[in-house]
Amino acid sequence: MSLASPSFAEWKRSGKVFDHRGHRIFYQTSAKNESASAGRLLLIHGFPTASWDWARIWQPLAQHFELITLDMIGFGFSAKPTDFAYSIKAQADLIGALLAHLGIPSCHLLVHDYGNTVAQELLARQIDKSATLALSSMCLLNGGLFPEAHRPLLIQKLLLSPLGPLIARLSNRRTFAASMRKIFGPDTQPTDAELDEFWQLLTHANGMQIMPKHIRYLVERRQNRERWVGAVVSSPVPLRLIDGMVDPISGAHLVERYRQLVPKPDVVELEHIGHYPQVEAPEAVLSAFLKFHGR
Repeated sequence: MSLASPSFAEWKRSGKVFDHRGHRIFYQTSAKNESASAGRLLLIHGFPTASWDWARIWQPLAQHFELITLDMIGFGFSAKPTDFAYSIKAQADLIGALLAHLGIPSCHLLVHDYGNTVAQELLARQIDKSATLALSSMCLLNGGLFPEAHRPLLIQKLLLSPLGPLIARLSNRRTFAASMRKIFGPDTQPTDAELDEFWQLLTHANGMQIMPKHIRYLVERRQNRERWVGAVVSSPVPLRLIDGMVDPISGAHLVERYRQLVPKPDVVELEHIGHYPQVEAPEAVLSAFLKFHGR
């Protein structure tokens, strides 16, 4: 199956913006499609990239769902304020505000990496009845669902250390590309063009300077383990995990832990695929996701 996708320039040009607490937030919605009868689907990206990660499966998904995605604050083409208190709960608040802005009370989720943690917070709010957004289902791609099964890269550890601001200043396109290549599968390496796009998203609006603030989510995962892991283990909505198995951060070892903790685990294993399955194997992700929804 060959998937058509918008170009990077088209993605940026077609985006919309809304104001969240004085900050400009970039988001996308799919074109109106009367045949998209499977409901609304919110796609949440990972760290350190942005909603562009979903471009390869965007148009095929739009045949079935009404789509919404965004660059969370501090990512991609959204505002990157240096004085913002970046946190997972703040990102969940932002998503709630966006969907309220769009008049959307409920949706399905497709999430990746950092987006998994944001989704866990959204699910926890649904469980404790503090949510304004109702989730119908959640499909997870590679991410640190369980702090004890997450293996951060050296660069992430350094950004989290007191050296973080210095590491951020010294980082460049070459060191970034080397880190990204380590987490992709050996047979699905990113092209130079893809790395250029990722780097543009990361450095837009001087984004590197806030990376040490963002990386605190690794600490948040440990601090909120009971709440966020508990939300997945006792989820009131259907879950599926689609995982690239050779991902050194959250690959086969994450799947093993998921099977240990989640009752009746629904898992699709993508052999030879790394940390970005929606980029590396978009056809496989699309197929597994649509089967999850019976499409």
